[in-house]
Amino acid sequence: MKIALVQTNPIIGAFDRNLEKILSWLGKARAASCDLVIFPELALCGYPPQDLLERPSFIRAHERALERLIEAVTDITCVIGVLEPRTGVGKALYNSAFVIEQRQVLHRARKQLLPTYDVFDESRYFEPGTESTVFCCQGLHFGLSVCEDIWSECQSYPVNPLNAFVIGSVVPDGLINISASPYYHHKLEERRAVFSQLCRQNNYPLLYVNQVGGQDTLVFDGHSLVVNTQGEVIRAGQGFVEDMVVVESDQLAQGGDAAPVDGIEQVRDALVLGVRDYLHKTGFSKAVVGLSGGIDSAVTAALACTALGPENVLCVAMPSPYTSQASVDDARALSERFGCGFECLEIAGLMEGYQHLLEPLFLGLAEDVTEQNVQARIRGNLLMAISNKMGGLLLSTGNKSEMAVGYCTLYGDMSGGLAVLADVPKDMVYQLARLYNRDQELIPERIITRPPTAELKPEQCDQDDLPPYEILDPILEAYLERHQSVEQMVEQGFERATVEDIVRRVNRNEYKRKQAPLGIKVTSKAFGPGRRYPVVQSFQE
Repeated sequence: MKIALVQTNPIIGAFDRNLEKILSWLGKARAASCDLVIFPELALCGYPPQDLLERPSFIRAHERALERLIEAVTDITCVIGVLEPRTGVGKALYNSAFVIEQRQVLHRARKQLLPTYDVFDESRYFEPGTESTVFCCQGLHFGLSVCEDIWSECQSYPVNPLNAFVIGSVVPDGLINISASPYYHHKLEERRAVFSQLCRQNNYPLLYVNQVGGQDTLVFDGHSLVVNTQGEVIRAGQGFVEDMVVVESDQLAQGGDAAPVDGIEQVRDALVLGVRDYLHKTGFSKAVVGLSGGIDSAVTAALACTALGPENVLCVAMPSPYTSQASVDDARALSERFGCGFECLEIAGLMEGYQHLLEPLFLGLAEDVTEQNVQARIRGNLLMAISNKMGGLLLSTGNKSEMAVGYCTLYGDMSGGLAVLADVPKDMVYQLARLYNRDQELIPERIITRPPTAELKPEQCDQDDLPPYEILDPILEAYLERHQSVEQMVEQGFERATVEDIVRRVNRNEYKRKQAPLGIKVTSKAFGPGRRYPVVQSFQE
């Protein structure tokens, strides 16, 4: 039999659009003479729908779309992720996979393991299933599971839904897993290791179908997989685009190694898709970027041009008396090389106006970071005005390293509708810049090689206020992503005073991050919904 794995890019709640897309792919699977077509988790409503699930009208709209889909499935078997209403004590919904054939729902598998870690909060909405499902198609038996149900050992769940798929000595011909699994750097390697071990231990192949597309802070990467009993990837869907993978059932035992590799290119692709989908799905087609001549804004502009086309990106330089001519020249050169719009607005006069207005109030007080923040906020105001007038979404440019320790200005450089690099450590920003320059120098080399500076005062350098990024980034990764203590980091060779200072800064600046724009998640622990820390707290490491 011929099987199609289809990774779709839904918009949450756009039922007509999502259904039309599913029906189109259903037609392509038929045209390819497929007997079975498999779609991702919650493909009709999109994932994660969050508190929309509490609205009866949302559930009714889903039911209407599902009825239309069922009526359209006649000469092919369709597996798809759906919302399944339930009655009685507990939650009002299951997160289910339906097997549809000849306008009927023949089988259903209800998700048993409901993740509540990181960005997930499924037990808020769903009742867990209690039984594992095996169904027959064209003489072959498939175990059917939903996303987390094949990750039981990784998260130490008390039950393993896969154990029920082996009935006596009968092993299924294959395991189907429909998923909406968001991307982060190294996630592809994690999946391959988990899936490979699963297939070897259970002696059945895996058909894994994953959602694709950007949704708020999350990016779903696709990369649907067919894994044989030896744990080898024999087919793989493309990353970060809709795709259909077709495999013959008699090929499930063949050898091969088609596993996608995770590198800086995948991080770039995730950010590009995150930007494109966030803007397009919210009704924007153009972006505005404040271009300082530094590496963060340069990489943000490059990603925006890739995502939207350079004709839809306007870069704005706003030099102050402290801005070097090199910064302005490099900003202009970058815009010319990418072919995007460029404007230069001098802010010296506005700075003087602020100084004159505030001088009586600040009389006798020494100049400090306040005056630097005024510059950042002048720029933020100008950029927001341009965004309002021209209808382009302002992209904020700060990186994760700066956001972590509060090296950013509320209502200044933090202004914007989307923080593109908010989960990208400084070292990774440099890797992205080098990637863009791999074949030709699109980002002026001086932007990459000169010491990073905010240029808010004479001869300012980031490392006047921060540890070197080669020290800062590993400490932040250990603290934020691996949850290590101060003692553990000191044992690794970091200076105690430096570690304590960084940890103190991270905790002290939670209030800033709570007011920051949404950022695109590309690491295992991003600021935002996956990291829930109180602003008002007094715990010290």
